[in-house]
Amino acid sequence: MLRHARSIYAFVSSLDLLLLLAVLLVIAGTWAFVEVLGEMREGDTEAFDTWAIETIGGWAAPKWVEEIGRDLTALGGIAVLSLMTAAVCGYLVFMKKYHALVLLLVATAGALLLSTALKSVIDRPRPALVEHRSYVITRSFPSGHAMLSAAVYLTMGALLARLTNRRVLKLYYLGVAMVLTGLVGISRVFLGVHWPTDVLAGWSAGLVWAILCWGAARWLQSRGKVEAAE
Repeated sequence: MLRHARSIYAFVSSLDLLLLLAVLLVIAGTWAFVEVLGEMREGDTEAFDTWAIETIGGWAAPKWVEEIGRDLTALGGIAVLSLMTAAVCGYLVFMKKYHALVLLLVATAGALLLSTALKSVIDRPRPALVEHRSYVITRSFPSGHAMLSAAVYLTMGALLARLTNRRVLKLYYLGVAMVLTGLVGISRVFLGVHWPTDVLAGWSAGLVWAILCWGAARWLQSRGKVEAAE
């Protein structure tokens, strides 16, 4: 019995726990996206969506609060994300991390293409229960702002974390990425342009994409294809 316990302990100790956590998060994120999509199509989320959009999106907020909401939502827009990506790319060029630069560009472009494809295929209408406080032209599911902010900011955070050995910086990069992602998603419901389930699905898809990109970076780094921390 003791021998079996030691064997199990040795096996678990030999595992890469960070990689195992990443795999579990990919599975959980994929399950969450599929589950939300299925529940939405069956109409099981209608009561929750209606309550949330009327409560948050229907709040008669002061004009300055609405303006803050639009500022926050812009953090997940194409223009701001492009500028943020360009800024990080400039840093990577300055630090001569050229392979990491290519990986970031691929991750960002891939997230945009995936978001566009999902919106076109699922084709969910925007909420019409409250006045839209922001101009929108695309379909609703998943939230492109939530998905892109999760994919891009989390990928940036993970990539930058891989380029440093200081734990406090790793936590800082990932923490900032998560805060920005959360604020963008909440702002979409506040502005009345997304159902909350759109945002949840966007976060899930973006998280999965970011982890896959992190995994690719980690694998390439182990093979010497992506620059390691200095």
